[in-house]
Amino acid sequence: MEKDLTWIVYLVLAASVLALSFAFYFFKSMMKADEGTDLMKKIASHVRKGAMAYLKQQYKVVIIVFVILAAVFGVMSIFGLQNEWVWFAFLTGGFFSGLAGFFGMKTATYASARTANAARNSLNSGLQVAFRSGAVMGLTVVGLALLDISVWFLVLDYFIEGVDKLIVITTTMLTFGMGASTQALFARVGGGIYTKAADVGADLVGKTEYNIPEDDPRNPATIADNVGDNVGDVAGMGADLYESYAGSILATAALGAAAFVGSGMQLKAVFAPMLIAAAGVLLSLFGIFLVKTKEGAGMKELLGALSRGTNTAAVLIAVATFGIFAWLFGTESNQWWQVSLSVVVGLLAGVIIGKSTEYYTSQSYRPTQKVAESSKTGPATVIISGLGLGMLSTAIPVVTVGVAIVLAYLCANGFSITFNAANLSMGLYGIGIAAVGMLSTLGITLATDAYGPIADNAGGNAEMSGLEPEVRKRTDALDALGNTTAATGKGFAIGSAALTALALLASYVEEIKIALVRVGQDLPNGVESAKATLVDFMEAYNVNLMNPVVLVGVFIGAMMAFVFCGMTMNAVGRAAQKMVEEVRRQFSTIKGILEGKAEPDYERCVAISTKGAQHEMLVPSILAIVVPIATGLVLGVPGVLGLLIGGLATGFVLAVFMANAGGAWDNAKKYVEEGNFGGKGSENHKATVVGDTVGDPFKDTSGPSLNILIKLMSMVSIVMAGLTVTCHLL
Repeated sequence: MEKDLTWIVYLVLAASVLALSFAFYFFKSMMKADEGTDLMKKIASHVRKGAMAYLKQQYKVVIIVFVILAAVFGVMSIFGLQNEWVWFAFLTGGFFSGLAGFFGMKTATYASARTANAARNSLNSGLQVAFRSGAVMGLTVVGLALLDISVWFLVLDYFIEGVDKLIVITTTMLTFGMGASTQALFARVGGGIYTKAADVGADLVGKTEYNIPEDDPRNPATIADNVGDNVGDVAGMGADLYESYAGSILATAALGAAAFVGSGMQLKAVFAPMLIAAAGVLLSLFGIFLVKTKEGAGMKELLGALSRGTNTAAVLIAVATFGIFAWLFGTESNQWWQVSLSVVVGLLAGVIIGKSTEYYTSQSYRPTQKVAESSKTGPATVIISGLGLGMLSTAIPVVTVGVAIVLAYLCANGFSITFNAANLSMGLYGIGIAAVGMLSTLGITLATDAYGPIADNAGGNAEMSGLEPEVRKRTDALDALGNTTAATGKGFAIGSAALTALALLASYVEEIKIALVRVGQDLPNGVESAKATLVDFMEAYNVNLMNPVVLVGVFIGAMMAFVFCGMTMNAVGRAAQKMVEEVRRQFSTIKGILEGKAEPDYERCVAISTKGAQHEMLVPSILAIVVPIATGLVLGVPGVLGLLIGGLATGFVLAVFMANAGGAWDNAKKYVEEGNFGGKGSENHKATVVGDTVGDPFKDTSGPSLNILIKLMSMVSIVMAGLTVTCHLL
């Protein structure tokens, strides 16, 4: 290996330290802010206690699963089915993913009351506290991911030797992505079930049956609802995007090691995605400091304030990318600017998907307003309208990702669509680097997402504390903005997952080749495994749409998306039923609760959500691990590739549909609450509450979990490649 270039890893390490340092700075700045009145502090304390209790319980369950899986990987390495680093890489990936979620949630639970108190001064003060607290999550995720990647590279570079050293290093590093994906799926599914069980229970009984406002302290499920915002939309989302970010960098590094093998550019191609991510840290920080607004700002002005920061960072990273590739690849050929264009393609795709999501889910635009208008004829038409909107909203993201895939492939290939061994490898590298570009400014884009639940909790705190109407008006404005940014963030995460999953497909092929070399076997057509190209591989395993085994795999992958969503939706329904029964019980048996003379039993509702989430999250999460392994054992390599393709295509479209339909229902309710179509308490409002209730598990449980499912199935397939190959050799 070119030892003179390994110092570049220390630049990546320095960027990770910088991100974590600013995350700590923003956290300390937030903690210095006044938390408000004694009642505000008490409410925040209840939420913080409930969130930490849930996370502690969840991690106990996850640790058991991780220990079992790490033991399996250890046994596999003993029998030569995997290298000896995999079990440890798996554990570190899960640890850092969980740590990112923990730090983000801890910050959010301290920030909500401070945001509400800051809103007593001005709208901008509330925005600053909430957004910079969200930035703690964004910077922690990118900082921990780059720390893990850079340290792992240095360790493996020291211990691993051989001709294909870089390929072995990068594919080994991919396995810590499985740990991150596994932890993320538990966090998203468990947190999503928790938050939506509480939310549905609070809305159905409180709003529709007893006609009391949202976040009213008389509602027993209110604290559980606020806790859920933190464990689902902060801890779960942080773990989710940690694995997306790390996965895109690692998959692209693995593709670079394969595409540039023997060219003298191999190490530079491996370092390129890491350097782009490192530059993204600096530019995200710059964008964060640009976010501010004026008093009395409306939705469009607030969206503009956040867009100013994210768009500036995106434009600057596009410019920086050209400099990075010119430095790494040299300017003697056109390759440096052609691959740079692939990054620009990824950035543009991210912006378009974000704007599309904003258009379909924000109450500032006609689609969501039409959903609100449909409430004139009752909840059934609200449901129909929302479903139709969600289906229509898939067109722009799908076309955008499709165009991005083709353009990224073309740019990296010197604008040639020729399908041969050399062009295929370079084109796939271009697609991978486009995914890195889309996620390169995650430090600020995740801040806009994590901001949402903080603003939501701030509104809840203001309502429960009985703050003056002007404060609640400001927190409502911040909350409505948060609903839109959260929906935009989900669309962005789903789009990046599609590109990353495609890069992981190619990485799976590379891992199969390494597994064949490890067991001393050639490809089925006799081609030497170590020298095989991707085209050789596909021909050897008959990977084409006329192969019935591939088609069966495609059907299983498509089915997995629906079965997974069905299981998670039903899980929310079962947990919500228990919550509804408990809230009704308290309203009927605790005297004086509706008059505000008695305090509800908040802890009982928190316990119901916690128990329901822990019980319900296991089966769908384990299914995502078991199905790829079983497919590999029964159908072999062609079946696994079909599974991954079917899961990617169906999961991507279904995730966009669910996220956008849910976001539209939520903001249609907000639009009515602003005084349109009868306002709060009207029959129209009750109809939109029903729509929002249906949309809750769509947008916060099943939908966002799908992008993790897509990548986790790919990661499991990569880690289990040795078992798949060996089983079919026998």
